[in-house]
Amino acid sequence: MPDGTPPLRCLVTGASGYIGGRLVPELLDAGHQVRCLARNPAALRDHPWSADAETVRGDVTDAASTRAALQDIDVAYYLVHALGGGSGFERTDRDAARNFGEQARAAGVRRIVYLGGLTPAGVPEHDLSPHLRSRAEVGRILLESGTPTTVLRAAVIIGSGSASFEMLRYLTERLPVMVTPSWVSTRVQPVAVRDVLRYLVGSARMPDDVNRSFDIAGPDIMTYRDMMARYAEVAGLPRRLILPVPMLSPGLSSHWIGLVTPVPRTIARPLAESLRYEVVQQDHDIARYVPDPPGHPLPFDTALSLALRRVKEANVTTRWSSASTPGAPSDPLPTDPDWAGGSLYTDRREAVVDASRDALWRVIEGIGGDNGWYSFPLAWAVRGQLDRLVGGVGLRRGRRDADRLRAGDSLDFWRVEEIEPGHLLRLRAEMRLPGLAWLEMTADRTDDGRTRYRQRALFHPRGLLGHLYWWSVSPFHSVVFGGMARNIARTAERAPKAVPDPAGTPPTG
Repeated sequence: MPDGTPPLRCLVTGASGYIGGRLVPELLDAGHQVRCLARNPAALRDHPWSADAETVRGDVTDAASTRAALQDIDVAYYLVHALGGGSGFERTDRDAARNFGEQARAAGVRRIVYLGGLTPAGVPEHDLSPHLRSRAEVGRILLESGTPTTVLRAAVIIGSGSASFEMLRYLTERLPVMVTPSWVSTRVQPVAVRDVLRYLVGSARMPDDVNRSFDIAGPDIMTYRDMMARYAEVAGLPRRLILPVPMLSPGLSSHWIGLVTPVPRTIARPLAESLRYEVVQQDHDIARYVPDPPGHPLPFDTALSLALRRVKEANVTTRWSSASTPGAPSDPLPTDPDWAGGSLYTDRREAVVDASRDALWRVIEGIGGDNGWYSFPLAWAVRGQLDRLVGGVGLRRGRRDADRLRAGDSLDFWRVEEIEPGHLLRLRAEMRLPGLAWLEMTADRTDDGRTRYRQRALFHPRGLLGHLYWWSVSPFHSVVFGGMARNIARTAERAPKAVPDPAGTPPTG
């Protein structure tokens, strides 16, 4: 460590999520040792920091795996929650927090650090929205666990890729005139993601007798209406006309947000519910333990400019959608022998491509987002809209990076389950379906050295509805999947040919 203090051994839960994925490299840069607890360790494999951190498989709801992960740990970061979870999420959050607190105490962990939500002053916990109430309850459970705990409470987090930033960005950019819910006039105190990370890292060194909550926020108290106006100015957009109306409930607001932004209704609703409350920092006691350097906490405009620059440079390291899970750890894979889960419908396509394997792979890895899906755009758009109407993620999540994918990335309504650069891309569907679905694309060579494209769409039906779903859409497969295979091959063939070097060494394929 630069100041001579010994490094701490830190456990990070939620490392595949928006904050956790950014906290790990910050802890490593501070000289600490990091272990990540993940239900699917493969989702962390391609992060730039993965070789420098230990990753163990486990779940905070499982006592045995949590206990094993906490062995020899000094500071445990609890960054998991059920934002967008279905019914029963409060009980899941409660049980997971109790398990984590009990296992941390048994393992002799010196401190737990939890990032929760800023709650309104004077409002009883039982009167809060379900998600804010759950955040407050988790914080209270950890504070009562017997392990010294730091609870950091933040309101709107401004950073590239955060759900709050994406909601603000798309609402402001897409709607020059807005009829908005009344909560746009509620005061909030946003905080820059850089300051959130700084407080998280600094909390690791708090004295052992500190066991309390801290409000963390930026210097600006503003309404959501103010934030949209400031976004338009910082982004160089014309002034927006905002017309608040009182009749838009949180449920209607979430539908409205889901139609305009990439944030699905299941996540938009808890965000909208939280924005009904005035959430303003009541104290800045955190500075006693984590002093603010000059210029910090960052002003709203500065945080906004930094986030916009990251988006413009395509340098968004994690996104709100990072935390979504591709399926339960027990879900079978399409590679399982004899496929252990029962029926598996398959649509196979294959084409010999007059292009190098590298050229084909660039097309495969660039699929989705602004590049689209290479077949029948209207069908994909309609499927995305239907998914959003039933509470799914739809197509608007796009890509984290325009050119590169890594395991765990969200990709429209798919997630990257496996990637072998230059060879295999396997996506697991995250749209609402009566079953499990995958899409596999591979770049190979034929026996005579030519390039071959292979594509598989796989579906495991759940009950009778699943079987009916497959047979109802299978007549369109020749258009959708057949067109995709043909157009991917043609796009690779139209790519500029690689030029051999002067020494005559042929380019790699």
